[in-house]
Amino acid sequence: DDVEMEEQILKESLNLDLSGKPLSPRRLSATELANLRKSTRKAGGRFFTMTGLCVLAFGVIIAALWIGAEFIGPPNQPVGPYQLVERQEGDDFFGYYNFYEGPDSVGSNGYIDYVSEQRAKSIAIANISHEHDELDVFYRRRILGETGQERAVKREPFLYLKTAPTEAGPRESVRLEGKRRFNRGLFIIDVRHMPAGCGTWPAFWLTDEANWPVNGEIDIVEGVNFQSEAKTALHTTKGCDMFDVPLGTMTGSWDTAVGIPDKKTGIPDMTFREAKNCFVYDPHQWINQGCVAIDTDGGSLGVSLNDKGGGIFALEWDPVYRHIRTWVFSPHTVVPENLVKAIRTASEPSPDDRVMPNPEEWPLPYGYFPIGDQTNCPGSKFKNMRLVLNTALCGSVAGNRFFLDCKNESKTFKTCNEYIKSRPEALEEAYWKIRGVYVYQREWQKAWLGK
Repeated sequence: DDVEMEEQILKESLNLDLSGKPLSPRRLSATELANLRKSTRKAGGRFFTMTGLCVLAFGVIIAALWIGAEFIGPPNQPVGPYQLVERQEGDDFFGYYNFYEGPDSVGSNGYIDYVSEQRAKSIAIANISHEHDELDVFYRRRILGETGQERAVKREPFLYLKTAPTEAGPRESVRLEGKRRFNRGLFIIDVRHMPAGCGTWPAFWLTDEANWPVNGEIDIVEGVNFQSEAKTALHTTKGCDMFDVPLGTMTGSWDTAVGIPDKKTGIPDMTFREAKNCFVYDPHQWINQGCVAIDTDGGSLGVSLNDKGGGIFALEWDPVYRHIRTWVFSPHTVVPENLVKAIRTASEPSPDDRVMPNPEEWPLPYGYFPIGDQTNCPGSKFKNMRLVLNTALCGSVAGNRFFLDCKNESKTFKTCNEYIKSRPEALEEAYWKIRGVYVYQREWQKAWLGK
């Protein structure tokens, strides 16, 4: 019955009787011992078989990775030669931009009103003019080696952007906002004249206004009043500085931050500091000063630049090679030959007939900003930005420096806005004359990261 069967099971499996007393050990027969050894060998064989399979699988994975590296190669990255992506010249120039219409931003607070494309063209503050390029003969002699009787100078298109007075006071101006977003590139602008003088605040820059300063800002060309030295400024959120710039990478210097008022006491801090922190709210720099590199050669901005017939500004934003670099060449006679050829062949229909810019053939930049891995500034601080070209007047920068920069004008006018409202003749110089803007990006090639 069931009780007897249960007792038999306990005796055989646990060596116990129903009272819990251990039974005397039972010797296994020869047949049972042989079966036990056989079962043990099978279990051991299964263990070693599973271990071997694991080792084999690991070896297959390693081999696959090696084969991928040797035969498939590294991933595609933008590390190849530069290729032209936008040639902003002549009648096509405005097609690359939208005209912003309305007052200046609260942060800038310029004493201007930006107008639509239709309005700007109707009052002649935005137009294209075809003129003889005075530099054409020089370039043909220098690059092509032409001598003897000169050919007729070709007429080239030039962009003009101006301002116009109003009865209300704020002048009408133009703000062009690029249609394309960028995350890298080489940006070149050929300037023949830029706004200069008391109250002027022109700029050519990269930004993502809707996500400022999270996505960063890069000022390529920015003039304030009578400033005569080109500057490049980076503006970011916290966690980006230029205290790790290697020696020998730039010819310029850094802007300074002296006299910053203490937040609690209001007493100016006269400690000398270089403006190397890109964080817009760094407590030891002026608000939104950013990290600012300066061209110490001078004569590369404003009135001084205009007196020399302008110049060429270039900014390289290269996250893969982990840097932002910036140059200014003025007058045009000192522009590197490679850059001259690149600009003058940009209009060629076939890419094979174009010369591509190669910054490695140029002199050292005046500004060098390390970004990306193994630097003090993550590359993610700059992204999704578009070009902006505008002329502001007074506002939070030029206006705040009115008494400092405009000694003569401030003797007559109490504020920068009052000066602008008086319609001074000096504002006739507040205009852009631009030959063109050229944007290049590197080709995608297979390459290991960091090479």
